[in-house]
Amino acid sequence: MPFGINETMGQYSELFMLLAAGTYTVAFIAFAWDLAKSSKALRAIDLKAAQAEEAVKVPVAAGAGSAAAGSRPDDARLGGPAGRAERPSSSTAKAARAGGVVTADADMKYAAERRAPARVAVALTVLGALIHGAGVVTRALGAGRVPWGNMYEFLTTGAFVAIAVFLLVLVRRDLRFLGTFVVGLAIIMLVAASVAYWTPVGHLVPALQSYWLIIHVSIAVLSSALFTLTFAMSALQLVQSHRQKTVASGGADKLGFMRLVPSALSLENLSYRINAIAFIGWTFTLMFGAIWAEKAWGRFWGWDTKEVWTFVIWVVYAGYLHARATRGWTGNRAAWLSIVGYLCVIFNFTIVNQFFNGLHSYSGL
Repeated sequence: MPFGINETMGQYSELFMLLAAGTYTVAFIAFAWDLAKSSKALRAIDLKAAQAEEAVKVPVAAGAGSAAAGSRPDDARLGGPAGRAERPSSSTAKAARAGGVVTADADMKYAAERRAPARVAVALTVLGALIHGAGVVTRALGAGRVPWGNMYEFLTTGAFVAIAVFLLVLVRRDLRFLGTFVVGLAIIMLVAASVAYWTPVGHLVPALQSYWLIIHVSIAVLSSALFTLTFAMSALQLVQSHRQKTVASGGADKLGFMRLVPSALSLENLSYRINAIAFIGWTFTLMFGAIWAEKAWGRFWGWDTKEVWTFVIWVVYAGYLHARATRGWTGNRAAWLSIVGYLCVIFNFTIVNQFFNGLHSYSGL
């Protein structure tokens, strides 16, 4: 394409990125509103349940027995039909109240509840993803190549893939409780790309002009998107675990919105399965990077800073999978190890790219 057309497509891409960030922001607010509104509804149901339990303890007159016989205890316990309609999931009413701990469906399946803010949030996220995708495509058209040749492009494309993976998982599992965190991370990535790492449309350095760029970086982006999901789950797992212990020991439930989130064990199990898939992708990232290095520089491994940190990430997640599967590292220890792995991913794609000189210094800064 002529340079003028390239520049125009680049401007369109920036406009789409700005619109996507704005749409994601509204979706973020809607997800947060859903958590707050549902938490308020759950507290109202708990209050009615407590009142019903107290009423059962109070002796009633014999004449009132026939009237009480016609009542429905389930309605009182759940807050009546209106209370049932506002349940966060179908399993909430069936969940065991061990110390008052009630969490969402452990299988993370959709229920028949009507949560308008959550539906609006998902619709806005889909709209934002479409706009975001247009921004990625126009950037690719403007550059005449795949749009992940520098930090700006990697962040914008990585944020898009993270949102796309989240929406795809939503088709089968009710992970709307992750919306606030995943969409929030995508907003941070877009803002960081535009403010700190903006790079005009341009050609790649010779070392990157290879079909291995498509293979190596695309797998790295997808793996990083999956690691983003597990990071959010692990963070929620820590919060949920603390909440469950507090409430089970008789403490006050100060995090009512976490009842929309599955139990800490359910979060840990799903996070483990997704991390296993992402780890396989990261293994291929490491392997294909070595093959590309041999073709570009004549050696498979050279202890370049980027190569070292890519291997460090692989070791951390390998240790996480091994420790959880064979050494019994479950619960908070597994969650922290998963979080450490993701922090290594962030360090690799920000600090290493920006401040460490090496053969992989392609941030465009």
